[in-house]
Amino acid sequence: MSELASEPESTGPARSAAPSASEVRRLSWLVFDYGEVISRRTQAVPLLAERMGAPVEEFEPAYWPARDQYDRGGSDLDYWNAVGAPLGIQVDQALSDELTKIDIEGWLPTDEGTLRLLADLSAAGAQLALLSNAPVSFARVAEHQPWTEHFQHLVFSGDLAVAKPDAEIWAALVRRLGTTPGECLFLDDRQVNIDGARRAGLRAQLWPGAEAVRPLLAEFGV
Repeated sequence: MSELASEPESTGPARSAAPSASEVRRLSWLVFDYGEVISRRTQAVPLLAERMGAPVEEFEPAYWPARDQYDRGGSDLDYWNAVGAPLGIQVDQALSDELTKIDIEGWLPTDEGTLRLLADLSAAGAQLALLSNAPVSFARVAEHQPWTEHFQHLVFSGDLAVAKPDAEIWAALVRRLGTTPGECLFLDDRQVNIDGARRAGLRAQLWPGAEAVRPLLAEFGV
């Protein structure tokens, strides 16, 4: 999960210009990222390092870079062996399954403020979609979580074998929603994904937090 498992980036400006009246009228979909927007940042890295038998200060730099291929549909076993390779550790299927379970559980805790926002938006009749860079194994667990009841569509990069910020994923998203890019407002905590969404024609806003985003959504008539 790139957005679930990437080092913090320079975030750039927190707000875009206020929408025009025509932009408010044509907004049909709110599209949310998952990692560090709906979820909290994983706290599982030390446990993963311990189970792999590596010092956390060596494990963590190996954990993040390999996520991109994992998010693009790579297998659990291939991912954990990519993590283990610079540490001189080979991972078998049993250990891969154990690490995957710990990793998934680490990304499941959610932000209470965002859950309240989703509930409020859903109750108000907003159409909500999820676009997450996430491996297939995480997607199959995430789609059964209680917060998904607020969403009409759940789109995971691992299922598409393409990830944010690539142009192909935005095209796949709008096809799934049956809409046009300009009718979507995308919310993500990574500037690189905001930039990619805007290049594809979506309205996009860097995630400022659940409470801080409410005035922005009000500008869009949500």
